[in-house]
Amino acid sequence: MSRDIEKRLGYHFKNTRLLTEALTHPSASSALSPSYQRLEFLGDRVLGLVVARLLIERFPLEAEGDLAKRHAQLVSRETAAKAARTLDIGPFIKFSKGEFDAGGQGSSSALGDVMEALLGAIYQDGGLAPAEALALRLWEPMLSLDLTPPKDAKTALQEWSQARSLGLPVYTVVGQSGPAHDPRFEVKVQVGGYAASGEGASKRAAEQLAARSLLDRVDA
Repeated sequence: MSRDIEKRLGYHFKNTRLLTEALTHPSASSALSPSYQRLEFLGDRVLGLVVARLLIERFPLEAEGDLAKRHAQLVSRETAAKAARTLDIGPFIKFSKGEFDAGGQGSSSALGDVMEALLGAIYQDGGLAPAEALALRLWEPMLSLDLTPPKDAKTALQEWSQARSLGLPVYTVVGQSGPAHDPRFEVKVQVGGYAASGEGASKRAAEQLAARSLLDRVDA
């Protein structure tokens, strides 16, 4: 199994325990088999650096604020999960039976976390160069080449509502589920008689998805 995942990553581990750790969900961890959380913490920083440097090189004339918008989109958990799905990493993640039966393999939260943990593991094992090579292989195709930076859904919804004198959108957390290590939040947004909901791994992500859902509805 390790050879198969290494082939997908394009990297051979000298310390295979790092690979095992990066693929271990918190629900399946133990004193002898730690979860991916520490490596995810490291991988998040590695990814942030690689993406920041990529954006600086790709958009040399763009202002810091616009670069920050692109960066936030590219290092989001949803984008990391998309990268993980490109490699079909889900079947390699070790879950508890309960978490597996609950659909953990397809969870964007788990997939995004593991993708970052794998970057952290590669960095720990071989340094920045191989971690950067993997990140660029997966993230560069997702880099928007639009002349204008991406606009987050909450900003777009606020501009839409203010242009119609509807006031500011109001976001409310209406539900929370899942274990402490993998929570899910449901947020409802309301403005001018319109409403929509979104669910995400964080309140911020759920707000963005709710705003996007409402924008899709009013633009339909």
